[in-house]
Amino acid sequence: MPRRTFRLICLLACLIITVAALAQEGHPLKGTWLGDWGPSKDDRTQVTIVLDWDGKNISGVINPGPGSTPIQKAALEPKGWLVHFEADAKDRTGKTVHYVVDGHIENLGTYNRSIVGTWTHDNVKADFKITRQ
Repeated sequence: MPRRTFRLICLLACLIITVAALAQEGHPLKGTWLGDWGPSKDDRTQVTIVLDWDGKNISGVINPGPGSTPIQKAALEPKGWLVHFEADAKDRTGKTVHYVVDGHIENLGTYNRSIVGTWTHDNVKADFKITRQ
């Protein structure tokens, strides 16, 4: 009987360790997010956002690569899982465009969670949805 109890305890310990390891996803915003934003279903702009968390601050970049736009402000409000970030980009003429993005995280418990909300710049207010990859 003691041998059987020992095996059962070992099996349960392995199961608990496996479940805990699979549950580790890190910060809810960390990762690469793909989606689009636009004022209508026919007028959309594709966007890739890479977000990181260093233990204190959220940082990131919009459309990584040449001409990428660093995120200047980023915040997450756990109550309601509200997301806010701001960035300054250049348009085709070189004029600075200030983006303000506000949304909320949907499907928080899944790997492919989404952020949905409004994407604003100049006098344009658009909706957006990005999904973590």
